[in-house]
Amino acid sequence: MSEIQYNAPDYYLMDDLLSEEHKLIRESVRAWVDRRVKPDIEEYFEKSKFPSHLIKEMGENGMFGPFIPVEYGGAGLDYIAYGIIMQELERGDSGIRSMASVQTSLVMYPIYAFGSEEQKKKYLPKLATGELIGCFGLTEPNHGSDPGGMITNVKDKGDHYILNGAKMWITNSTVADVAVVWAKDEEGIVRGMLVEKGTKGFTAPETHGKLSLRASVTGELVFDDVIVPKENVFPNVKGLKGPMSCLNSARYGIAWGVIGAAMDCYDAAVRYALERKQFGKPIAGFQLQQKKFAEALTEITKAQLLVLRLGQLRNEGKSTPGQISMAKRNNVAMALNIAREMRQVFGAMGITNDFPIMRHSMNLESVITYEGTHDVHLLITGLDITGIPAFK
Repeated sequence: MSEIQYNAPDYYLMDDLLSEEHKLIRESVRAWVDRRVKPDIEEYFEKSKFPSHLIKEMGENGMFGPFIPVEYGGAGLDYIAYGIIMQELERGDSGIRSMASVQTSLVMYPIYAFGSEEQKKKYLPKLATGELIGCFGLTEPNHGSDPGGMITNVKDKGDHYILNGAKMWITNSTVADVAVVWAKDEEGIVRGMLVEKGTKGFTAPETHGKLSLRASVTGELVFDDVIVPKENVFPNVKGLKGPMSCLNSARYGIAWGVIGAAMDCYDAAVRYALERKQFGKPIAGFQLQQKKFAEALTEITKAQLLVLRLGQLRNEGKSTPGQISMAKRNNVAMALNIAREMRQVFGAMGITNDFPIMRHSMNLESVITYEGTHDVHLLITGLDITGIPAFK
């Protein structure tokens, strides 16, 4: 089964709703993924190693900060273009998309939205090209779904701050040149700041033993009396609004990205079922296999239409955190369920790395948890319905 034969499902002709620019971007990223990610990703996943040689190429191909204005090194594209890029990257692997999501939504976005002009000019162009790698420090060992309970803190020492604390489950941690870190000041107000690699007291140990997102760098951020110059603190945001707006951007990208994983599983399974024969005919001819495919295509189509409308709303500045949570929750669960169902089509072959199904399934077990768990996103929708926060 050749990857060149990949046939992306588009049952409701969504292509008719995309601009020519959107389709050109998609074909460009799709071709890059086929050429540079697909041939080796199973090997990197098995070795639990991130293909770091791809980072500069991703920058060169405009995969970092596509919605950041051109004057700061971005491509000045819209949010639908960003979503399409995430979709194609995750068709390759969730770890590749995670790297781009963090670089774009959790590092470049807050610098652009909340940073000083000096911070924007210093960091954004180099982050866009991949010359610099960033990470995002919010989650702590004891504070995940409740970021307001963070204990990482900064103390004002006149011309600088002293930062202490630790962050956990940080994508890009060990390879990042700069970390966007969120900590409480002496008044208990959450502040955002930039901490550069090599700063005394700042270490980033790697997390080992992962059975998911293996082709992705994950680790901790540890701060022991780290000096943070005041010019490194974001001047234009205070409180949890800052990190939560970053998460909304990342969740939006995830809602698109996981469709790519689902499409890859679906396409591979259909091709296999048309080739694999049992009882004298292709297994694609049996009712239970067709049920799996019909249900998978239905769910992929629903997810495609959901994110397209969400992208339109985001372009217009009308999307809400609740709408983004609904899309992230629905689409990740959709992709994970499809990966599991399509795995069964392959029988025993489905658990081998001859096919991408098991890798996608294992990766999606992380995606359904990070950037807001499946359950918490459900409660965000519940809050929108009732006005009563069930998670407090």
